Amino acid sequence: VTKQYDIISIGHIDNAILNFMGKVSRFTGGAVYYSSFAAKRSGAAVCVVTKLAERDMGLLDEMRAEGVEVVAIPCQYTTSVENIFETEDVDKRKVNLLTQADPFTIADIPDAETKIYNMAGLFVGEIPDQLIADLSKKDAKLALDLQCMLRKSEAGSFLWKDWPAKLTYLPMIHYLKADSLESEIITGTPDREEAAKILYGWGAKEIMISHSSEVIIYDGKQIYRAPFNPSNLSGRTGRGDTVFISYMTRRLTHGIQDSVDYACALCSIKMEQPGPFKGTIDDVLARIKTLR
Repeated sequence: VTKQYDIISIGHIDNAILNFMGKVSRFTGGAVYYSSFAAKRSGAAVCVVTKLAERDMGLLDEMRAEGVEVVAIPCQYTTSVENIFETEDVDKRKVNLLTQADPFTIADIPDAETKIYNMAGLFVGEIPDQLIADLSKKDAKLALDLQCMLRKSEAGSFLWKDWPAKLTYLPMIHYLKADSLESEIITGTPDREEAAKILYGWGAKEIMISHSSEVIIYDGKQIYRAPFNPSNLSGRTGRGDTVFISYMTRRLTHGIQDSVDYACALCSIKMEQPGPFKGTIDDVLARIKTLR
């Protein structure tokens, strides 16, 4: 019997290091980690495909305990990102890529049915262009976080560069996510609405652009938006991954405005404490009423 999922998420787990004004701690991160909890707790059947070193397999226990199916492919290194905050300002950080797991190929993807393939990478090289081409031949919608096409590590430090093959591969993408920095890098405009329209013109079907204050969605017809309203930002890490998958999960059964409201409400709750979303659908529906 072929396994059936709502979403198969592909990406590296992050054995992350946090250095907050000299105080060092470790935590599990990565887009597939944060997003899997939000999707699962929103009622989706989720499978995560990831690569990591044999010695770090314990990093996956929490997702499995949550009921997320995990396909773990061993490789030499686990991706490890160091986040350094030198001041209290959580929007200003230095980031170093210490080690990186191997890229994904179509051979890594389980033979299963899914409604969405979510390419939730952290850095350039993790999700090769060829994987997009190969997945586009399957009967599912493709989702892509532009972070993994624009964010590079050179000598360990981060920089953002345009995606050379964007015009070839964006037409294969249904759900596309960028933050305000990434949308400006790929389109050249700081205007988020204009950037969303450019990305639609290049072929993506539903574009999400996130900002610290709100999220906008453009579907070729109109701009939809919803605000965030967290009471604090202690759980800000993983915000973009959480809001994107929450939108897609809700979108399987609901319209665009309902789905972006749901995503921003869920993410607002998530931002109020460190780690992935641990609330319920009822919590999110109650929070939606407070958004506006």
